[in-house]
Amino acid sequence: MQQFNPANIADSTEIIAEDAVFHYYNPKLPDLHGDYQGRQGFMEFFGKIAGKTEGTFKVTPLSITPMGDELVVTHVKDNMILNGEQIEIDAVVVWRIVDGKIKEAWDIPAVNTAETSDG
Repeated sequence: MQQFNPANIADSTEIIAEDAVFHYYNPKLPDLHGDYQGRQGFMEFFGKIAGKTEGTFKVTPLSITPMGDELVVTHVKDNMILNGEQIEIDAVVVWRIVDGKIKEAWDIPAVNTAETSDG
């Protein structure tokens, strides 16, 4: 997971399976909800979130825990400015890794405890 860089997703495509799926849900960003298919889908999602946050979206990994041979659970802190408001959200991302490539990911934000402040 240390090779995956959401700030420069194009450099991470070699570790994303061609048929990978990224599942995203966040009530603060309803227009981004959905399943993003393949490498292009990952690039589309991270491109959209970069655009919505005017390039301020950053992910800070807090912990990375392998769960058996196939799953990796990461606790991250997402930071962004959205509509002039600084937002900090804890999230858990569950990654399914097959043959050394990301096959599926579920992004689960802790939206009820998100911290906000005026930008």
